[in-house]
Amino acid sequence: MKYAVITFGCRVNQADSLGFEEELRAAGATAAPAESADLVVVNTCSVTATADQGARQTIRRVARDNPSARIVVTGCYATRRSDELAALPNVVRVVPNDDKPRLLTIVREMTTAERFGHGDGACGASLEPGVAGRTAFTLRVQTGCAEPCSYCIIPATRGIPRSVPIADVLREVTRAAAAGFKEIAITGVHLGSYGRDLDGRTSLSELLSRAKALAEHDDLLFRISSLEPMDCSREIVDLVATSDRFAPHFHLPLQHASNRILSAMRRPYTIASYASLVDDIRSRVPTASIGSDIIVGFPGERDEDFEQLVSYLERSPLTHIHVFPYSDRPGTEASTMSGKVPGPIVRERGRRLREIGERLATRFRDSQVGTAHRALTLEDGSLVVTGNYLKLRVPPAYSRNQWVRVRVMSHHDGELLGG
Repeated sequence: MKYAVITFGCRVNQADSLGFEEELRAAGATAAPAESADLVVVNTCSVTATADQGARQTIRRVARDNPSARIVVTGCYATRRSDELAALPNVVRVVPNDDKPRLLTIVREMTTAERFGHGDGACGASLEPGVAGRTAFTLRVQTGCAEPCSYCIIPATRGIPRSVPIADVLREVTRAAAAGFKEIAITGVHLGSYGRDLDGRTSLSELLSRAKALAEHDDLLFRISSLEPMDCSREIVDLVATSDRFAPHFHLPLQHASNRILSAMRRPYTIASYASLVDDIRSRVPTASIGSDIIVGFPGERDEDFEQLVSYLERSPLTHIHVFPYSDRPGTEASTMSGKVPGPIVRERGRRLREIGERLATRFRDSQVGTAHRALTLEDGSLVVTGNYLKLRVPPAYSRNQWVRVRVMSHHDGELLGG
């Protein structure tokens, strides 16, 4: 059987999709483009209305281009509105997040042995760098969220926080390293809550410390995925600042710089505490990339709130931002709030923030010209990624998944060249 996996959204979904691919390949299935696959798994996101729309459009396109495809839909949109997805063409099964671990079993039940293949299903048989175009290994150590952010539907689609025991995480790290992976991205839905639900309570910093000790025997780099600002502890910053086993890369969602709006969002920090955190990171890890997420047009956002956001971003040490126009998610507190911002104003504010984001990114890239880094080769070896998340074009002298030493030679029109 030929399969394709299409993934939307966060790194947690990427980790889940990598697991799907590994299981399918180990069972004898072979990867193919969606246009020619027998089975297409669509792993959806539902963080915004745009994410929902993108999933629907993709499913319709696959059904149009490949009328014989059997489409299985999973992820957050599948959990939130299974009825909408089940009604789309060629969708034969909708699998909610809680049933993701059973996805291979579900596929087997709806697929004949002759079409599925005759792999022995051995765990890890197909784990290697380059599977599904991924050079780094994305490792999910936690899922679920109990934070009461007023705009977010994810607690309803991912459930309560559940952490993977440290011993299991370390076994997976060992397995990925043995398969040849050199970079491992540690991710979770609410990553900073890692360990709070486990017997004996542990923490993300404890997990990272244990992983660091394990990695001393392998040539591994750990990249920490998105962390809520209140969870980015001094211990975690210390690990990144003092060890070359951790990428100097932080993603710390701000969402807004007006304390009034942060309070309405139910975000448990102030702009002063956020600014103090990122300023400390910049002083301790001068070359670090520091990304953030911003919501524009939240209900009740006034001109003065928006200008506070603009003012902070322009003087901040952030290196890149993702701008999300506010989107009502039925079932959230924010969807019932008054003071909805008109669409044209949201679009204009979003445009201004994206321009600021471009300036922040350009400033950071310019500052890196002349600096040297260890980098991992991607694709055919002509593209590399550094620890601080710079992607550089280099002469194609190496194959994929090799550590190389590069110097940032130039930055022009958004492209970095290295040598």
